Amino acid sequence: MGTDRSHPAFSFHVGGKIGTDITKPVTTREDLSLAYTPGVGLVSEEIASDPSAVWEYTGRGNAVAIVTDGSAVLGLGDLGPEAAMPVMEGKAVLFKHFAGVDAYPICLDVHEPDEIIAVVKALAPTFGGINLEDISAPRCFEVEGRLSDELDIPVFHDDQHGTAIVTQAALFNAVKLLDRRLEDLSVTIMGIGAAGVAIAKLLMYLGVHDIVGVDRTGSIYKGRKQNMNGQKRWFANRTNPKGITGGIDDALADRDLFIGVSGPGLVKPEWIENMNPESIVFAMANPVPEIMPEEIPSNVAVMATGRSDYPNQINNVLAFPGVFRGLLDVRARRVDNDMKVAAARAIAEAIPDTDLTPEYVIPSVFDDQVVPAVAEAVMSVARQKGLARL
Repeated sequence: MGTDRSHPAFSFHVGGKIGTDITKPVTTREDLSLAYTPGVGLVSEEIASDPSAVWEYTGRGNAVAIVTDGSAVLGLGDLGPEAAMPVMEGKAVLFKHFAGVDAYPICLDVHEPDEIIAVVKALAPTFGGINLEDISAPRCFEVEGRLSDELDIPVFHDDQHGTAIVTQAALFNAVKLLDRRLEDLSVTIMGIGAAGVAIAKLLMYLGVHDIVGVDRTGSIYKGRKQNMNGQKRWFANRTNPKGITGGIDDALADRDLFIGVSGPGLVKPEWIENMNPESIVFAMANPVPEIMPEEIPSNVAVMATGRSDYPNQINNVLAFPGVFRGLLDVRARRVDNDMKVAAARAIAEAIPDTDLTPEYVIPSVFDDQVVPAVAEAVMSVARQKGLARL
């Protein structure tokens, strides 16, 4: 109410952004008899006797459900399932455009984890993979964890793992450019929701030990009582080895890497000045980062944001199309950390070492070598680990 609908975004969205198409012609009686009755009955009977045939004789092997309850839409908060629909349609457009994947928005008017899980499990026979989207923390962790355990297809919460993969890709190249070792970095992460926790977990998986998380209450440390939940308690017990307390200003002093997945304008330049020489800043709040690139002091060697109008855009579009293309092409049963790391390395390696600069540590979303490279990396790991059906 009160929005100016003359903005071009509204005319762009009239009628929605996606539809359906057919892959077989229906122009003759014979076509019709094959597409539907009586021919379709033969295929249904075959699948009933051999359920694995569904992958060959239906579109399941190229179908992904984009599931949300609308509780964390972009950076706009709990807008509900109807308002989430344009975002999920947009995600489906990106799946199709970048990777040829048929993705279907599933916007649920339920919010409890048990309800979301029940609906997704009931829908799962239609799809080759589940992309969870814009489900608020901490419920998103339970939903993804249980669905991953209970389904025989990959479940991927893009707000967590897509963000972690692309962040890690940029970091692989930043440390290469600066001749640093990943495991030696001291890291401060601001925003301990879905993205922040997933980024930290992937860093820990790769051997990074010195991580401090900061939320609106301050640094997270073992024994903290205020504003905690199960995921933050997990985080507190596995990070912050030096027991740093206080706010973000304290947590940035003498650190090598700042990763922001929180909110706009929350970090002051003088706090960044207290970081170590040749520090790395990934300020990824969207559309306004925690600190703008033009505010960054001279001790920062590499700066990245989530925006397309600055260098080094850290954007999930570099990850999820290729990840799902690979998962679907081998009919994978799940996605694991080794696949995420392989995807991150494939994104990073899209830039030759000789081309790396402080303004170019992550490829463009329009780099057409990224999706096939990521897909191939994911497929290779899935096969090596026995998680592929093909």
